[in-house]
Amino acid sequence: MDSEDVTLLKDRPSASAEVRAPKEISGIRRGLRKFARRRSAVVGAIIVLFLLLFSFVGPLVYRTNQVTTVLANANQPPSAAHLLGTSDVGYDILGRLMAGGQSALEVGIGAAVVAIIIGTWWGALAGYFGGWVDATMMRIADSVLAIPALLLVLLLGTIIQPSVVLLVIEIGAISWAVPARLVRGETLSLRVREFVEAAKGAGASGRWIVFRHMIPNVIGVVIVQTTLSIANSIALFAVISYLGLGPPAPATNWGAMLSNGLNYVYDGYWWEIYPAGIAIVLAVVAFNFIGEGLRDTLESRD
Repeated sequence: MDSEDVTLLKDRPSASAEVRAPKEISGIRRGLRKFARRRSAVVGAIIVLFLLLFSFVGPLVYRTNQVTTVLANANQPPSAAHLLGTSDVGYDILGRLMAGGQSALEVGIGAAVVAIIIGTWWGALAGYFGGWVDATMMRIADSVLAIPALLLVLLLGTIIQPSVVLLVIEIGAISWAVPARLVRGETLSLRVREFVEAAKGAGASGRWIVFRHMIPNVIGVVIVQTTLSIANSIALFAVISYLGLGPPAPATNWGAMLSNGLNYVYDGYWWEIYPAGIAIVLAVVAFNFIGEGLRDTLESRD
């Protein structure tokens, strides 16, 4: 073999390098590809992105007065001046829909984060330590699940004047039991794995094992449950506000707008009812779509 042939062989990529190339694709990229194949999940993500831009960027573009009532403009139908009409006290419905979306998404996302943080730690500790610790902690979780969340929030709403921050804490503090049970179930199977036994043999503390090994390995369950918890929190917040126990005026949200609009259901003022109702349905369905898509993606083996 002459020197020219040797040079060509050196410059030619090896077969092993060609085989390794597909393996270099990151897990995140593979996950995104799987997620993109779920059309409902993609639709949900687009809707959520639209709602976020609509609620938080929209008011910067479409400026309206959502503080002072203008009774002279009450119950006006959609027009060039008010694209979705006005409310019974003269608020621009489109602008109010944007303002209401801010509180709905803030409560939904904030309450879900609180619930997931509490539930993840609770379930991981119960599943890892087992025995009487597991039994006691799960009985507490079962007790929380046995009491209707709506009843607890309504009870607290009659005692303390509700605000966005308080509702985030309240809804999150009563919604942690479901993620706790899911994480606990995953932890029960993880604690007998070889890497956990190796960590114990190396003298690692229980808290270190839970933090370093258990929680990172249940992150898929946590991510899926977070999106589903956001949907549930938005729906619960809408119900609370519909019943009149949401943040007081001039603050607003979609549930309060829907409740106020139903007073005029027989007067033909559809613009005071349908926009808020559609927004609630879109938000809840979109986050559920994303949750189901993430579940399929994380559980898929293809």
